[in-house]
Amino acid sequence: MTLQDVKVLAAKGEGLRIEFKKKATFPEKIVRELIAFANTSGGDLLIGVDDDGTVSGQRYIEEEIFVMEKAINELIFPRLEYQLYSLKLNEKKGVAVFKVPVSMERPHYLKEKDRKRAYIRVADRSVQASKEVWEILRRGKTPRDMVFTYGRKEELLMKALGESDKITLNEFSKLANLPRFLASKTLVRLVLANVLLIHPQESEDLFTLKDSGV
Repeated sequence: MTLQDVKVLAAKGEGLRIEFKKKATFPEKIVRELIAFANTSGGDLLIGVDDDGTVSGQRYIEEEIFVMEKAINELIFPRLEYQLYSLKLNEKKGVAVFKVPVSMERPHYLKEKDRKRAYIRVADRSVQASKEVWEILRRGKTPRDMVFTYGRKEELLMKALGESDKITLNEFSKLANLPRFLASKTLVRLVLANVLLIHPQESEDLFTLKDSGV
């Protein structure tokens, strides 16, 4: 990767697969971006780039890289694969690019005390994955034919989706008079069976029919 490549990336602006950081302040929070890239579509974290995409560089870029790699190794599970590029702007300043591919080991997660938090990318933000997204990431690594019974709850779900195109877990739980955990299992199973699509959101995920175009 060259400095020109970095400038081309920066010119695209932050998005699903690009995140800028001026410096590696609070690396324990920045690693969420890397986790989200690995769990979603892959992406590039640029350090030494301003929010507006200006490649201004950062002094002592080697120190920024050191704290980031320490956080990656200590906080992310399972181990995250990435490529690192370090480039000099001048004698004093440089930029770093952490290139993360979509991972076959997903879901990756951040271990905070006794809690595991997975993150995914939604537009230009990294958000905590719901239990449903976590389960779909985990089970979707090894696709297999899903067998499910088309019963009353599935019939109610299809009718609702035919009327409004999308539904949330809470809405489905109330509609079918199901405990939340059972409604969740049903939706996850239908996503894995390629009947539904899940659209992760910051608040509450949306589910649509796969061929609905929503």
